Amino acid sequence: MTSPLRARGRPSGRTGDELISVAREVFLERGYAGTSMDEVAKRARISKASLYREHPSKSTLYAAVVHQWTLAGRSAMRPALERLRGSGDLREGLIELARTMQSGILSEPVLAMRRLVTAEAQAQPEVAQTYLDESWNRNIGDLAAVLDSMTGEGRLALDDPRTAAEQFTWLVIGAPLNSRLLGSPAEAPRTDDAVDLFLAGYAPR
Repeated sequence: MTSPLRARGRPSGRTGDELISVAREVFLERGYAGTSMDEVAKRARISKASLYREHPSKSTLYAAVVHQWTLAGRSAMRPALERLRGSGDLREGLIELARTMQSGILSEPVLAMRRLVTAEAQAQPEVAQTYLDESWNRNIGDLAAVLDSMTGEGRLALDDPRTAAEQFTWLVIGAPLNSRLLGSPAEAPRTDDAVDLFLAGYAPR
């Protein structure tokens, strides 16, 4: 007796977070203007009607993509900040943090998302503000909290920890970020010099 052949099951389509990840790939590959809901549905292996049930328009899908990205990265610096907080050598702890920030902020996936959001900032300012608030500003705030606690311990002398956090961030990533976004040859970031300049202003006297 022979058994009937079973038809191969069709791969299930992508929904939820998986769908948003697929959409992000399309937005990064084609830009906002070049992305179509048809293409996203095709790559996600779902019907266009199913896609529209989850995300009623391309703009709402784009907003969901950016929001998911910021949620995934909002605590990325936390382990490095905890290591800084417990570091016995302040200078070495800041250097390690600087290198961690560079490896994350200057990585190609992060740069690609920054380019996408920047390109659409005027057309969709609310999404750009979400990116700024939930990613950049949140990480600056986390760094400021650690610097503030170190000031309380007498390891730093800061009047305004948030301003100091912003200054440290731009000292560490400003020049290489500008170079990478503009497509210029990027020199290796000089983390030691950035940290030494920061400490020259904020180390206790």
